[in-house]
Order: sequence, then structure tokens, then C-alpha cells
Amino acid sequence: MIVSVSEAKAQLSSLLDRVYHGETVTIAKNNLPIVDLVKHQPRGKRRLGLLRGRIVVPDDFTDENPVINELFYPTDD
Repeated sequence: MIVSVSEAKAQLSSLLDRVYHGETVTIAKNNLPIVDLVKHQPRGKRRLGLLRGRIVVPDDFTDENPVINELFYPTDD
């Protein structure tokens, strides 16, 4: 199915429903296909810890900075 951008804007919910049920919807601008709406396919499981050992968090990371505190909480002098 090919629809124009304006049709896609007006009928997005119904187009998403069609895609959910397996149909591919192509959105065109000036009769030129721009994008295909297809059902999302996960690329695989996320791998956590990819940067372990490559990033060093300094010991004073959570210490307060008086300059930044003054920007957020100015004192009335």
C-alpha cells in the first residue's frame, strides 16, 4: 500500500494497525517513495557492560561543586 504524507498524517493510527497485522505501508512524497512502515524486528538482546574497564569514574564524582551550587542556589548577599 502506498500513501501520501498527508494521508499518513491523517490516518496514522489505522496505518499502524495495518502494519501491526503484517502489511507494509510505503509513504510517498510527490509520488516518490520515501519510507516504508514495517513491523519492528528487535535486532537482538542488549549487551550490558560493553564499556566496563574503559571508563573511570573519579572518586570525587558525587562531591558538590560550590560554583555550580551558586548557579542553582544563589545566595542573597
